[in-house]
Formats: sequence, C-alpha cells, structure tokens
Amino acid sequence: MAASGSSWTPKQNKLFENALTIYDKDTPDRWHNLARAVGGKTPEEVKIHYDHLVEDLKNIESGHVPLPNYKKAGGSKGCNYMDAEQRMRNLRLQ
Repeated sequence: MAASGSSWTPKQNKLFENALTIYDKDTPDRWHNLARAVGGKTPEEVKIHYDHLVEDLKNIESGHVPLPNYKKAGGSKGCNYMDAEQRMRNLRLQ
C-alpha cells in the first residue's frame, strides 16, 4: 500500500482493516471512529490511508498490478484469491 504521509505499523493496519468492517461508508463520524480504533492517527491520516487503499485496489482490479505467482508448497492450499476477494467485500471495499 502506498504511504500516506505517516508510517503505519502492521498492528495499525490490522486495526484499520478490522475497523473498516465496523464503520462503513454510512457511519456518522466514520474517520474519527476509525482514527480512534487505530490509535495514534488523525482522522485526516486515516482518510488518506483509506483513499490510497482504494486507489491500490482499483489499480489491481484494472490489471495495472500483476498478481504474484505463488507456488504451492508440499500440497498446501497456497494463496486463495477467492478468500482475498471475500475479505475485500467484507471490508466493504468492493
């Protein structure tokens, strides 16, 4: 994901993703709620981070970013793109 002017830890990104499932686009004060859930970020930083996420998703979906060619190791399931797509729907980004 593109940087949003401030660094985001993996923990903050996970908190952000989880909070997106709670505070959808129709939530009043969405950016304040998301910032509070993430911690250490302003509503403006959260909005910028979200906008970059949406832009990245559009680039991926339009084919501008090639999907990695993961190899299955030892008969493992490997990366399941349907799971990733379902997660994006759950995050209300698709």
